[in-house]
Amino acid sequence: MPIGRSAKKSLRKSVKNRKFNLAFKNKLKEVIKKFLAKPEKKGLSEVQAILDKAEKRHLFSKNKVARLKAKYAKKMTKDLEKSVIKKSAKGKSASGGKVTKKTAKRKTAKK
Repeated sequence: MPIGRSAKKSLRKSVKNRKFNLAFKNKLKEVIKKFLAKPEKKGLSEVQAILDKAEKRHLFSKNKVARLKAKYAKKMTKDLEKSVIKKSAKGKSASGGKVTKKTAKRKTAKK
């Protein structure tokens, strides 16, 4: 246990900050889980806003926040592409038949 007055105050302050930081991190995790379950533009903006607050409060470094924001933005665009592909695959192609995937032939170099 701390003995001096400043040490006692420092302990009180660190306990209070720890409680606040844990609550904030739990809120951050909830927002991210909600976004990952259903990636939407609104959810992405919420995630980015809360990550900016985490950076401002020095919970995460600037580079980590930038990395996470890029990761979640990429996740949203990837899911949008999947949904567009699924919708186009459900419909019929221009020829009226099934949609088939064409593969490109590779050219091999002669030795």
